[in-house]
Amino acid sequence: MKKKNIYIKMLLALALLGTACSDKFLQEKEDLGAVNEEVFQDPVLGQAYIDYVYGLFLPANNGTGFIATNNNSENGSYNNVFAQTTDELAGETDFNKEWGQISYRNNHVNKYFGQRMGTSVGNNTWTRLRQINMFLTEVDKYDMPEEPKNLLKGQMYFWRAWQYYELMKLYGGVPLVLTAQNPTFENIEENSVPRSSTSETVEQILADLDMAMELLPGRWSGADWGRITSGAAAAVKGRVLLTWASPVFNPNDDVQRWQLAYDANLAAKNLLEENGFGLYKTGRLENGEAWGNIWSQEVDNPEAVIVYGFNKVAKGGNFTKNSGWEQAIRPRNINGAGSVSPTRQIVESFPMKDGKAIDDPSSDYAYDANKFYKNRDPRFYKSFAYNGAIWPYSGDEEYTVWTYSWKVRNSDDLSYTPTETQGANASGIYIRKASNLSANNAINNFEESGTDFIELRFAEVILNLAESAIGVNKLNEGLEGIKEIRERAGIENKDGSFGLAGVAGDRNKLFKAVLDERKVEFAYEGKRFHDLRRWMLFDNATGMNDRLGIPVLNGTRRTGYRIIVKENGNEYFGDEDPLRAADDGAPVIDRDAAETEYPAGVSTQEEYVDYLYDNYFEVQVRDDMDRTDLQPKWTFKWYPQYYYFGLHQQLLETSPYLEQTKGWDSMNGAGTFDPLQ
Repeated sequence: MKKKNIYIKMLLALALLGTACSDKFLQEKEDLGAVNEEVFQDPVLGQAYIDYVYGLFLPANNGTGFIATNNNSENGSYNNVFAQTTDELAGETDFNKEWGQISYRNNHVNKYFGQRMGTSVGNNTWTRLRQINMFLTEVDKYDMPEEPKNLLKGQMYFWRAWQYYELMKLYGGVPLVLTAQNPTFENIEENSVPRSSTSETVEQILADLDMAMELLPGRWSGADWGRITSGAAAAVKGRVLLTWASPVFNPNDDVQRWQLAYDANLAAKNLLEENGFGLYKTGRLENGEAWGNIWSQEVDNPEAVIVYGFNKVAKGGNFTKNSGWEQAIRPRNINGAGSVSPTRQIVESFPMKDGKAIDDPSSDYAYDANKFYKNRDPRFYKSFAYNGAIWPYSGDEEYTVWTYSWKVRNSDDLSYTPTETQGANASGIYIRKASNLSANNAINNFEESGTDFIELRFAEVILNLAESAIGVNKLNEGLEGIKEIRERAGIENKDGSFGLAGVAGDRNKLFKAVLDERKVEFAYEGKRFHDLRRWMLFDNATGMNDRLGIPVLNGTRRTGYRIIVKENGNEYFGDEDPLRAADDGAPVIDRDAAETEYPAGVSTQEEYVDYLYDNYFEVQVRDDMDRTDLQPKWTFKWYPQYYYFGLHQQLLETSPYLEQTKGWDSMNGAGTFDPLQ
């Protein structure tokens, strides 16, 4: 990947700002307001300020947007906590384990709301908002030329809306602070802003997005590619209103909410298309090549509505902004971390290549659990690397992933030995989505990667519009949106609806179809937790799972794959890897046999892998990805209070004027704030 121009411009401009101002830019711990007035007069310095704010919202160096989301930490750092609180990844989190009681003293209250603002500058909720408000408050007091000033203000209105939306979708209504507060003891009462209602919070978010749409261009070019556009603001407006229309905030299914979401998402789609955005289609559709190439193109990528940019500048440099994704997903045997283990539940969510579910008897392709990789949705092969799959990198264009295992002898007390000598991942299958097939493992073990993360893809705009259309009973239009996504994915169209003919005309089936499509299309892109939450699908407390026919996650375990080796139809036991040839040959069969050594009827590597699965592999369910140290077994535990998070004790002690959310306790008794208002 080329250098990320915005990031480099940000650092250069900040360096300039540091020399131009009497105080260190936003580093003065004793006075948050110590920013020289030149920042609000000079467009270059003003842009440095805005770029600093961009940096507050983007993943850190060697971070990643994939599976990343603001977790329960105060400063909103990035990790996979929310992905583990879904069917995407296994693991215990504060939001899926059993607690003695639901309490505002526990971490499951979710600390992203943040603390009362102090005098030091940190990257957390309310100091981010203060930096934004300070610029919007001050810049109109000076004589910056109107055109550059409006571009700067438009970006800041967007980021304020973005921050408030991140809060709103977790908590509902929050304090609306629209001017820069001074965090001093003298201003305690003045700064004690109570929670606004959720509807008022949404109204403010929309107002800021409307301002951003008015002030920003439809497209940036050159070094400014990747900045927020009017279309990006419109797309987020559609996302906000879709959340507001979803059952978590719209339990009575008010069609007017759906109409607002429909209008906003249609406007966003039209505005983006007018400015050259659209589905990425470079490459063959039928084999998923175009879909797999989405993350390869950087500048002028039509799918990238909001993009988090990384570069592959050498580690340790001033302009280094490496992506941690490549290193995280690659196997340990080739110097990756092998730390992201997809679940069998997500793998099985991908349909067959005719678009039918794997358990749909009407599919033209019979699903074989022992050859789970056969005849699947083309996106499957661009999302996962399974036992026997080729996954190239710069050191080996034919690198083949092998994840089988065996025991030394037949004993229940022995663990399985993996063929992966440096250690296996937890699920027997790897995520390869957004992987760079020419990535270099010789330089810092894949760490100098520049793969961008697209936070909001044009595909999401289409599916947001489709879901909204279903909400207002434009059922055929909703179906057409899902079909458009499936057509680009390369799914066969044997029934005229890319496998969805059976859902036409049924609102509930179409809602399920769009949610299932999002589950596949956006797997491991940080969307799943919020989709499950906004549709209240964790526990069936509202009957929504029954209504839509979607399995409940509560009470389940996430599982993976164990692929064992057979010899003469029985499980193999031995000291050596049964499929790797030593000096005297492979104990069972050579997995790397030359074409001249293939058995009769086999002529290609793909056919040889099938032959191995038919004769030498047995695919089992692996049930040790979630905790195994409890009896009865640990299972996913969801509490209905998580649909509307409460406020933590540390916050309430310093800000007693804030109402606690209903369903949560507080120092003053039961919570009284209703997030549905």
